Amino acid sequence: METISNLIKNIEFSPYLSILEMVYILASVLFILGLKKLSHPDTARSGNLWAAVGMGLAILFTILFHKTRMEDGSYQGIHNIGWILAALIIGSMVGWFAARRVKMTAMPQMVSLFNGMGGACAALISLMEFPKMQHELALEGASNMLTGESIAILLGLMIGGVSFAGSMIAFGKLDERIGDFKHPVLRFINLVFLFLLFAFVIFIMFKTPVAGENWMIYCLAAMALIYGVTFVMPIGGADMPVVISLLNSFTGVAAAMGGFLYSNQAMLTGGILVGSSGTILTILMCKAMNRSLLNVIIGAFGGSSAAIGQEGDKTVKEISLSDAAVLLNYSQKVLVVPGYGLAVAQAQHLCHELENLLESRGVELKYGIHPVAGRMPGHMNVLLAEADVAYEKLQEMEDANNDMNNIDVVIVVGANDVVNPAAMEDPSSPIYGMPVIEVWKAKNTIVMKRSMAKGYAAIANNLFFMPKTRMLFGDAKATLQQLISEIKNL
Repeated sequence: METISNLIKNIEFSPYLSILEMVYILASVLFILGLKKLSHPDTARSGNLWAAVGMGLAILFTILFHKTRMEDGSYQGIHNIGWILAALIIGSMVGWFAARRVKMTAMPQMVSLFNGMGGACAALISLMEFPKMQHELALEGASNMLTGESIAILLGLMIGGVSFAGSMIAFGKLDERIGDFKHPVLRFINLVFLFLLFAFVIFIMFKTPVAGENWMIYCLAAMALIYGVTFVMPIGGADMPVVISLLNSFTGVAAAMGGFLYSNQAMLTGGILVGSSGTILTILMCKAMNRSLLNVIIGAFGGSSAAIGQEGDKTVKEISLSDAAVLLNYSQKVLVVPGYGLAVAQAQHLCHELENLLESRGVELKYGIHPVAGRMPGHMNVLLAEADVAYEKLQEMEDANNDMNNIDVVIVVGANDVVNPAAMEDPSSPIYGMPVIEVWKAKNTIVMKRSMAKGYAAIANNLFFMPKTRMLFGDAKATLQQLISEIKNL
């Protein structure tokens, strides 16, 4: 231990400019490079590793070099290292096993859960630091708490609390443990509650600090948690990708507040990156749905009992496996539109096998990806990347629609709301105006589904009854396996 202590003293330049600050800058650079690498599937894995190395360095060097200035002017290192290491080991093991064992269908739930933990950490930091700050200001005889430190603490608590509670509700909704709770009055209640939340933050900042008077911070924490629940509760299932990215940005902003509070460059950079990227993603998700963020937050999109559509006496036309095999085998262009049902069936590898088989017979096959397909942003991209589908094979919605008239066969695998023509044809539909993949414009459409059940937005899909649509019922994985066998036998 003495050797390690001497080494630390030799490396450290001064209490003000030390190796710690340099490592924080290095970690920030690794975060930025890692995020950049996440923009392409070929480099995404290394991007994750680069960011993880940056975080690992920041944690390690914080434990070794962080110093707190004492009242006598001396500097003191971190205490309770044993507890810190134990927590790191336990948390790392839980995270590792959870990530390794999670199914692709449960990935959105895990993202919500982990995101909520980040918000909870930011809120706990604020709860811990507020009494210290108030005590110091009271000793100084300050007339109010209007300081940069108090702003960081209060915003960190408010945003972190909302992110934590909202993410837990999102987790429950995605896991189908919590249903939607919709009432028009709830929209106004949420807006009023949000106003009161900000008003209470302002009230605290202008209040005279009194040592030991901590009821205000606990009231703010309770209000933030309640608002997090009421904020997400009425949002319909079809809006979950937007909500996840929005809550992710909240957690980033809350973490950035902690970076300001501790003058920690790595924490600040990480929070800014998460907050800004989450905000940009939220805007892109809203644009993909042709809706404003305010409409998402206070609207009633998806899960509405009124949005059931009009099926009437319409009938569907089915297609046999052999006919589907012949149709695909003699096509020139095929487009696969994946949805959440593909993830449920774990059929992405069979999709890739079908792709290879058809391409060996001269058929061009691509994938049409809707921005909000699945239960979280990029769900389908991750799913297909897991099956080694080439990134160049993925077509964005606009490109797929522009080429739709030239497509011989579209195979819709487990998708529903993102191919629903009601978005363009039915002004009374909750999804009216949302851009969708216009699969009905192709020469033939095959829809693979277990049943005629509605999608996540609880809206009937008239695509199933259109003249060029044929239904191929059954589990996607089993159906694709049989379809591949039929094509091989031709």
